[in-house]
Amino acid sequence: MNDNFYPSVTWAVPVSESNVAKLTNIYRDQSFITWLVATNISTNDMIVLQTLHWRMQLSIDVNPHRPLGQRARLREPVTQDQPKILSKNEPIPPSALVKPNANDAQVLMWRPKYGQPLVVIPPKHR
Repeated sequence: MNDNFYPSVTWAVPVSESNVAKLTNIYRDQSFITWLVATNISTNDMIVLQTLHWRMQLSIDVNPHRPLGQRARLREPVTQDQPKILSKNEPIPPSALVKPNANDAQVLMWRPKYGQPLVVIPPKHR
């Protein structure tokens, strides 16, 4: 299995009519649990074979006024921790088998340096 996500980030303030680039920083801290399962197609019983856990952290400084190829600088961490195979399998919670999945539950928030945070794109499911 190869599960790649392709996030995109707007350069401009997402709650403004202007397209002026003002992005200064990107910060992400996400953790994931993934289960490798075998399913009996006759009974729909699932057997957890492995449970994996990993975390992705990212901090990038952005200067949109610099030339292409020089606008972003990775701050930390420079290297990511490798996924960990847990020594004891965790049961799959029923909520992991139904919507919302991660893509339908994510939210785009605008957190200005001054003022209140604002939900720009709400989750597809609550």
